[in-house]
Amino acid sequence: MFSMLNITRSPGSRAIVLGLTASAVLTGVVWLLGQRLHDVALLPDQGAAWYYWQLPEPTAVTRASAWLGYAAHQIVSWGLIYYAQTRVRQYTSGLHKVNVVALAANFGFIVLHLVQTQLFYDGLAQDVSIFSSQASVVMLLVAVLLMENRRRGLLLGKPAPLGQEVVRFVRRYHGYLFSWAIIYTFWYHPMESTSGHLIGFFYMFLLMAQGSLFFTRAHTNRWWTLLLEVMVAVHGTLVAVMNSGAEGMWPMFLFGFLAIFVLTQMHGVGLSRRTRWVLGWAFIAAVLGVYLWRGIGRIDEVVRIPVIEYALVGVLAALVWLGLRIAALLRPREAEPDYPPPEDGGSAIPISAMRSSRKRP
Repeated sequence: MFSMLNITRSPGSRAIVLGLTASAVLTGVVWLLGQRLHDVALLPDQGAAWYYWQLPEPTAVTRASAWLGYAAHQIVSWGLIYYAQTRVRQYTSGLHKVNVVALAANFGFIVLHLVQTQLFYDGLAQDVSIFSSQASVVMLLVAVLLMENRRRGLLLGKPAPLGQEVVRFVRRYHGYLFSWAIIYTFWYHPMESTSGHLIGFFYMFLLMAQGSLFFTRAHTNRWWTLLLEVMVAVHGTLVAVMNSGAEGMWPMFLFGFLAIFVLTQMHGVGLSRRTRWVLGWAFIAAVLGVYLWRGIGRIDEVVRIPVIEYALVGVLAALVWLGLRIAALLRPREAEPDYPPPEDGGSAIPISAMRSSRKRP
């Protein structure tokens, strides 16, 4: 609630509120149309590596419907980002024309995926691993931690020693990575109406809205971006409860993502020191309360997600640094200085140096 009040009073609040409202309405439409999919025959669940919502006998047409829709959505999104970076490049409190086009394009592809699901059902899940969809979202979250390192730090407000060149590169080009992560995950799933799907689609709609607001004050609204980061804790926890009940792995998702909030994310929105201490101790008390009931021997679940994400920040930073070094080596070298041919065995001296050394008559 505190976060929502701050969002509505911050720059770009109108666009954010409209994005939240539109996402809720679209989620309702997904639920409504999903009632027509209850009769789709699916194979029995085959474990954690199996994605349940896919046709037993896919065809070339069902596959093409998902892949072509995804490809078109992705190309349009990347094209709009490139246009904004090369033609707009200025932040505004309102919307640029390209923002309106981006919002309309995402809305159009959401409708297209709704129709595609009703006609052909299958998403990309038929051809790629479920772990690829999860990994794309993880990489998005990790990239945010990296690019916000200088502003809010990585651990308790202290920045990690990440190269400025690496951070600048990720900040400049993160839109392309985020666009892929969101759109790939969106087309991975058919637009089913289970509780898990609905929560996930609502989250993706919000992320699409954020991705459409580039070069606006709304896009950099710290409370809004914090909400988008923290929502993964809500999504992951609810899906875990729905899939495995109260005895399942939901505390790993809840406390794992909240640990990242306490260690990193809450330090970037201007909360007072006292407020941060209260939130930190409340987190510790909640963890102890749950694991005294669940079994203190399982408390290691809390650290799994933070350890993975912080380790991946280092991996991503190293990969970006390596890519930048390779690019620098492959970049054409500057032309050699223009030397005159040496005369009488004399040393060659750059013409520019010769000209600058001449005395005026």
